[in-house]
Amino acid sequence: MSNMERDPQELRCAAETGGRGEVLTGREVPLGGPRAMRVSRTLPGVHRRMIGAWCFVDAFGPEPALMRVPPHPHTGLQTVTWLVAGEVLHRDSLGSLRRVRPGQLNLMTAGRGISHSEESPGTMLHGVQLWVALPDVHRRTAPTFEHHATLPVLTGPGFEATVIMGSLGGVTSPATAHSPLVGAEVAVDGAAEVPLDPAYEHGLLLLDGEVEQAGPGALRYLPPGPGTLRLSGRGRVLLIGGEPFAEEIVMWWNFVGRSHEEIAGFRAEWMDGVSSGLSTGFGTVEGFDGEPLPAPVLPSIRLKPRGRVR
Repeated sequence: MSNMERDPQELRCAAETGGRGEVLTGREVPLGGPRAMRVSRTLPGVHRRMIGAWCFVDAFGPEPALMRVPPHPHTGLQTVTWLVAGEVLHRDSLGSLRRVRPGQLNLMTAGRGISHSEESPGTMLHGVQLWVALPDVHRRTAPTFEHHATLPVLTGPGFEATVIMGSLGGVTSPATAHSPLVGAEVAVDGAAEVPLDPAYEHGLLLLDGEVEQAGPGALRYLPPGPGTLRLSGRGRVLLIGGEPFAEEIVMWWNFVGRSHEEIAGFRAEWMDGVSSGLSTGFGTVEGFDGEPLPAPVLPSIRLKPRGRVR
């Protein structure tokens, strides 16, 4: 997914941990013009910018919505598409063409650079799109795309968890992860105790139904320490987490980098390709009916690398 804000600010991932019981309230962001689909963005937040390596969380629906995101670039991250209802068609510069439906995972690793587009048929759409920041040792890797039609499930009294990324309770997703993390959809029916890695910080987002520990439109932050998560109610939640990300990063528009100069270079390279119509290091998305998305103008202030929280 693209960050289609016309004037994106530096997404600072800043210092100091702490804040037990934090609730990150989502802000509404339009994906495109006046008739665009709207999403609730909980990461990055005003104070907390990352949970583990997870650095971007957009939730959308349930509502009839037309997703039409033109070809746009990414660097230094993975995109994760997870649906509760509907379908999204993914195209990318590697030649991938894949529809993702509920219970399936589309995972794109941008590495040193990739471009892609996303479309939905305009019917009911409900889901989440997330970014995972790549650690420095992996962020220049060759871009890849994975589609996982089936994923492993962890079951316990009162819950069933589909493991999307990483590991939960000894169950590991086949999706490629480049840092210690977890992503899971947890279906709750009654009272449940879900095992957690005590070295991880976690986030909890309500997808549907009523689960006492998760509210609508907000991401609840859980600091490292507990080995279990007690949930009660009936519904589904998204659980994300990972080891606290130690590196400072720069997030701006659709890029994750390490310096102002690097981000400016990514933007210039993308815009050279947009203006010339020629393939760049981001490649070309074939088959999309429309022009690629121009990059916004860089802010007048210098972009600075930051840590996880402000």
